[in-house]
Amino acid sequence: MKPSFYKQPHIIAAAVWLFVVITSGRLLTEIGPWYFALKQPDWKPPDWAFGLIWTTIFLLALFSWDFAWRGSSTKKQKIILSCLFIANACLNIFWSVLYFKWHRPDWSLIEATFLWLSVLAIIAFTWSFSKYAVLFITPYIIWVSLAILLNLETVRLNGPFQ
Repeated sequence: MKPSFYKQPHIIAAAVWLFVVITSGRLLTEIGPWYFALKQPDWKPPDWAFGLIWTTIFLLALFSWDFAWRGSSTKKQKIILSCLFIANACLNIFWSVLYFKWHRPDWSLIEATFLWLSVLAIIAFTWSFSKYAVLFITPYIIWVSLAILLNLETVRLNGPFQ
């Protein structure tokens, strides 16, 4: 008898998505002299907490994708759902490129708006057919909102960037 996840290939796709996003974020996040030279707001969480927070957020997003996938009734809904999560992952990875690789918190702040909108799009799309999906993705939009405020404060304290 095959394990049940063979009957649900979206779980494998979602797990791959989770692995790619977490690994990309980890590889792109360079906490070095440039980062440590930035003035940070007093309320910023400690650096060690970010990996834990993002991993938790992404695990919850994985559950959200699963609930939404199982709640969707058409192939079209499943395709749209997958596209929304893939777009979100790309935006999340691109934020890390802008902030940590290119050292442009000002550009990453603009991009973070699109990241926030991508989470909102997931919520809006899944609302009608999976309240559990919405429940599990809600911490993501809360965290991105806080991250935008942190990003904004970093730009305010350190800008302009070149």
